[in-house]
Amino acid sequence: MLLKAFYKKEVVPKLQESFGYKNVHAVPTVSHVTLNIGVGQGLKDAKFLETAERTLARISGQRPVKTKARISISTFKIRKGNVVGMKVTLRGKRMWDFLERFLRVTLPRVRDFRGLSQKSFDGQGNYSIGLREHVAFPEIPPDEIETIHGMQITIATTADGDDEARALLKGLGLPLREETTKSSKSKK
Repeated sequence: MLLKAFYKKEVVPKLQESFGYKNVHAVPTVSHVTLNIGVGQGLKDAKFLETAERTLARISGQRPVKTKARISISTFKIRKGNVVGMKVTLRGKRMWDFLERFLRVTLPRVRDFRGLSQKSFDGQGNYSIGLREHVAFPEIPPDEIETIHGMQITIATTADGDDEARALLKGLGLPLREETTKSSKSKK
């Protein structure tokens, strides 16, 4: 079953029941997904910029936008107008397709994966994931990898708070691990 159909058929009724939404349109949903790559190395290496752009386009299915520095920072040798990152915002069908591939194919391929942290919610219902290596995506052939770089994925929801967003994303299948505090860990 496709993720969007699963959301409408399975997740919406569960969220309506648990949070008491009277209207189907009040149930939170995923509004957009943003993929970011910081290209700090690209300030010195122009080939890295091309590689990052190609990678992001292959993963997302659309052309990335270059983000430029708004101010100059001399300690980092950044001048105003330098390209410091690339981003892609996915909505609609591409967003649902990406989320399905990310949850079912990419996350299981991440090395030493033990679930995602629950501390990455921002208080407004959005969730951010940082990946150290982009090689987990199946769209990237292993023989074409020139440099390994990280990536940030932000899932923006229409939820009012973190509890609603957590229930929505867990319902969609996001593998959030149970966080333990230092006081609850057993001492040996």
